Amino acid sequence: MRKFFGPVRMAEPRVSDAEQELFGGPLRYDMGWSHHEHAGLDLTMMSALRSMPSLVGATLRIAWLADRRALIAVAVSEVGQGVAAAVGLLAVNAVMHALLAGTGSASDRLHGLLPGLLAAAGIGVVNSALAAWSTSRAGRLEPKVERIATTQYLAAAAGVELEAIDDPDFRRLVDVAQYGPASARRMIGACVAALNGLISLVTTASVLAVLHPLLLPMLILIAAPRGWGAMRVAQERYVSVMSWIEHVRAARLIGNLLTERSAAQEIRLHAVGPFLLSRYRLMAESAETEQERLASSKALTEWVASALSGLATAATYGAMFWLILAGHMSLAVAGTAVIAVRTGSASLGALVMNVNQLHEESLYVRDHGRFLERAAHRTIPAGGDPVPERIAEIVLDRVTYRYPDRDTAALEEVSLTLPMGSVTAVVGENGSGKSTLMKILSGMLRPQSGALRFGAADVTGLDRAQVFARVSLLAQDFQRWPVTAAMNIRLGRPDRPAAVPDDLQPSVDYAGAGPVVGKLPDGLRTLLARVFRGAIELSGGEWQKLGLARTHWRSTTATADSVLIVDEPTSALDPEAEIEAFDRIRGLAAPNRAVVLVTHRMSGVRHADHIYVLTHGRLAEHGTHDALMAAGGRYAAMFTAQAAQYAPTSAPDPTPTVPGPAAPAAPDPV
Repeated sequence: MRKFFGPVRMAEPRVSDAEQELFGGPLRYDMGWSHHEHAGLDLTMMSALRSMPSLVGATLRIAWLADRRALIAVAVSEVGQGVAAAVGLLAVNAVMHALLAGTGSASDRLHGLLPGLLAAAGIGVVNSALAAWSTSRAGRLEPKVERIATTQYLAAAAGVELEAIDDPDFRRLVDVAQYGPASARRMIGACVAALNGLISLVTTASVLAVLHPLLLPMLILIAAPRGWGAMRVAQERYVSVMSWIEHVRAARLIGNLLTERSAAQEIRLHAVGPFLLSRYRLMAESAETEQERLASSKALTEWVASALSGLATAATYGAMFWLILAGHMSLAVAGTAVIAVRTGSASLGALVMNVNQLHEESLYVRDHGRFLERAAHRTIPAGGDPVPERIAEIVLDRVTYRYPDRDTAALEEVSLTLPMGSVTAVVGENGSGKSTLMKILSGMLRPQSGALRFGAADVTGLDRAQVFARVSLLAQDFQRWPVTAAMNIRLGRPDRPAAVPDDLQPSVDYAGAGPVVGKLPDGLRTLLARVFRGAIELSGGEWQKLGLARTHWRSTTATADSVLIVDEPTSALDPEAEIEAFDRIRGLAAPNRAVVLVTHRMSGVRHADHIYVLTHGRLAEHGTHDALMAAGGRYAAMFTAQAAQYAPTSAPDPTPTVPGPAAPAAPDPV
């Protein structure tokens, strides 16, 4: 009995054999909604009613900002509907009195009904008009609330420092907050429904108290089991969903794997498809079993709630019968009370469901507000001193940086100088700190110690927007925007208008992307995103040429002194295209532009003016190619190791041969 009427508790989901085999247990995704999976189990009707103002406060603030006139209209219409419901019950009471307590002939009593009937009809018309007005204004308000909440979220996410995005805790908050705008929109409808149910319940209770004080506890006695049943069913469904969702998550993952393009070859070649499909069936069957159990439990709960409510209804009717016999209540009042009790009971059941929804949705709206608050403290500051027009050099002076989730520093006391007009190479193994160094150079990350100076000015005091405007970046993982080829180039400097194809053609030619654009069905106007109809996808090497065109577009439109950072630009290119790309990148150096080339492939750096070698976040050595090779240090070892890959590997033939021309020497790794 206690198990049935006690609080619903979350149980560990049953793990199917297929899930255990594939995943080692149930899948627990670290997503935003997973932080609130058990929240619905802590809710009771009294706690929900007490917390309702705080539940809806954040959403109402957004709604007030979005369209205060529509919000006021919704509130007025809902209050008006509650008042109309109360007046309607009084009109029904008047009709009952005229019908049951009136004197005279039947014809006279029918005539006496007419005013009450007309009043009830008029109130019904007014009530329906108010409901339509509320629906119209709420429909106007909902998309505005979602738009404003989404805009707030996106603006905050795009405006924070890069180090905030690299912070795992903040990144998790970004993921959580993405559900807030849709929840804020759904809360508008839930607020309207909950307000309607609450007002209807209050007005019905008030009418019952006027009719006879004993009827009010009778309403509670009848409605309480229905409210308990509605909340119990909602919580049991919540627990069940959290159980079967484990199987659904795993099955969905399997389904995605079976249809993904990246897995298509192994699915067919290794016969992975039939194997995964059999596990999918097992997981789906586990989910079906849990849903069948839920249906049985829901039926039992609703039957118990209905039975208890029926007993309470019988007791109420018995009390009414006694009041009528004792002369404390007329038949007319009893008839009105029956209608009011049924109306109040239905209002309470709807209110329970709406409060449950409000509670759940409000958790995500709170996450949205918490994210905006945290993001405001980590936003890239606006303003600052202007960046000097002319910069002789950019200097990193003993810079140290450590990521929040790392025990060791990514960079430690690194210093380098980038003169304008020079080509500087930064080399090192993967994980040596090259990419972090480039983020510092570009101003996206701030040194935790040491300094970054543009000329004589420390970057910490400069306008960050102006700093960013002086930097061009082509990274290995540059963004492949799902827009046209022309826009993919223009996004290097989107504020500059461009005629297609004339203005963009020099950048296309410089990057050697002419053959790539030439084979596109609509040239530069071709959409590059396979997921859209009529669009196509490029290979990795083709994308890198387009990325180089974007970099050219950005860097050549800068009028003041600037820096071009190229981070592992040729990873997807063939050797011939790689050599050509390095030549083109070095050619972007100019009197007002410094070029920084970051790579672990040595073939493109030997012609750099200066080379810096990083190892484990520290500067190991620096100098020209010839000087570093003569020193025989880390750079020389890396260069020699890569050059050895091009040396002949065949063993000499021991048999005598006729002398012929000498074998060619191993080529330089260029």
